[in-house]
Amino acid sequence: MNSTLDRRHFLKTTSALAAGAAAAHLQPGLLAAAEKVRSSSPSAAKIGWRVGVAQYTFRRFSLYEALDIMVELGIECIEPGFFLALDKSKKLQANENVSAAARKEWKQRMDDRGIVMASFYSSLGADQKQARKIFEFCKEMGVTAIVAEPPAPAFDMIEKLCDEYAINVTIHNHPGPKSGYWEPEKVLAACKGRGKRIGACCDTGHWVRSGLNVVECLKKLEGRILGFHLKDVIEKGKPEARDVPLGEGKADYAAVLKELKRQNYQGVLAIEYEHDSPALKDDVAKCVAFVENTAKTF
Repeated sequence: MNSTLDRRHFLKTTSALAAGAAAAHLQPGLLAAAEKVRSSSPSAAKIGWRVGVAQYTFRRFSLYEALDIMVELGIECIEPGFFLALDKSKKLQANENVSAAARKEWKQRMDDRGIVMASFYSSLGADQKQARKIFEFCKEMGVTAIVAEPPAPAFDMIEKLCDEYAINVTIHNHPGPKSGYWEPEKVLAACKGRGKRIGACCDTGHWVRSGLNVVECLKKLEGRILGFHLKDVIEKGKPEARDVPLGEGKADYAAVLKELKRQNYQGVLAIEYEHDSPALKDDVAKCVAFVENTAKTF
């Protein structure tokens, strides 16, 4: 997600975003509850790519509403964000603090639609008690990769939990220089001497915003890539550059996917599309189509 819209600002503006939903021409919740998602990326799946979407893409809506949009778009994996709304009331957030009853409903809604929660954007930090709570929650929800930006001193504790729960922790990059992990070298430093469950969640759009070459970044991280945020932006070297559909920006996405294929990456590719507009659903559909059409050429 974009550092220009931090979590505190987002939480203050949630109500305003929700008020704009009627103008967006997206109508989640109209589908039958039991309607199952039909994947729109079967060629990508054959390669081992699980095309998903970050909840932040649909932050104007609750997670429950986003699930129905995903059914329409043929997207099978969701990455909830810990500070985003779970239900339409906005009283619950999609994180480890929800009650057992809420978790049960959450899992049922995903099961009803054939959607899985393969990754989770988390507040994972240095507090051991809270970290264990996050891992317990992720284990229960079927998460295989926690996306986070923990401080360096926390990794001794975190790595033990990764091994105990058999869950990966993937280090996410925001645009530099404010982000502690904005360039691959900083992620590699955090991974040094660690086991295979500690790695990178590559946010390609943020690399472009940081003025970096995406393919070169991927090459530097080869062997440590455990997660992915699919994102393309319109200008290089500008933290405020807005998202565009994959292949229409400065990331050179055909080369990005070719490099992932060369590295034999197997895992989730979560679309995180930050530019909200009435065309949001169509823009996300273009991103899915780009991955699928590229996968067909391999």
